[in-house]
Amino acid sequence: MFDGSSEDLALTENTQPAILTVSIAAWRGLLERGVAPLATAGHSLGEYSAHVAAGTISFSDAVRAVRARGRFMQEAVPVGEGAMAAILGLDLDQVREVCAAVADHQIVEPANINAPGQVVLAGHTAAVHRAIEACREAGARRAVALAVSAPFHSSLMRPAAERLAPILDEIEFTDPAVPVYTNVDAAPIGGGGDARDALVRQVDSPVRWQELVERMADDGFDTFVEIGPGNVLSGLVRRIRRELKTVQISDPAGINRAVEMLGA
Repeated sequence: MFDGSSEDLALTENTQPAILTVSIAAWRGLLERGVAPLATAGHSLGEYSAHVAAGTISFSDAVRAVRARGRFMQEAVPVGEGAMAAILGLDLDQVREVCAAVADHQIVEPANINAPGQVVLAGHTAAVHRAIEACREAGARRAVALAVSAPFHSSLMRPAAERLAPILDEIEFTDPAVPVYTNVDAAPIGGGGDARDALVRQVDSPVRWQELVERMADDGFDTFVEIGPGNVLSGLVRRIRRELKTVQISDPAGINRAVEMLGA
């Protein structure tokens, strides 16, 4: 992360363990200051950090798993054959209709349902580009291709899920100490076996982030602490439910802000 090249760090099999490591380092700093979660969740890769924080899996097992996950996801689709696109300003049903209309025997489907009016598509490159144009014609405020290396969370990732399953089978999963809300079901799980199953299914299923946050809010959670590089999730949380409070941690200053805000 500190001495390697940006090109090496951008490789998915390196990016994923790097983000996980930063996230857990920040979380441990928060824990040392007396702040512990009542529930956890993570967006895509972040679900592994959520499980480490909940005690479902060890940090070392998570690092090994996500390195393999990154490699398998990258190798599932040859470079150039898959793509992703962000669609702003259309609701989920409209996006699904567009995908069905332009697929033409290829795959293009919602991969991240992030917030109201914010959906990310994934699938075959040509189909994704057809969907971009069709979404613009349907009135999308913005429809742009994303600079990613594979069509993550689409059914094209099925081979990656199949390769990841035996890796996760070798890892010890225990029942989490607090509920973990999963991407694939947008609901809390309480058992280690359920956690493993959700992580396998997550690879080739959409991230249901909007529903997940809505479920957590309905269950009584009103303060969300985003741990890791960036503040994208905090922005999504506030778009989903304006009344929710957020704080972001990626460095020691962020830990201090969180501790002050939470009164720990």
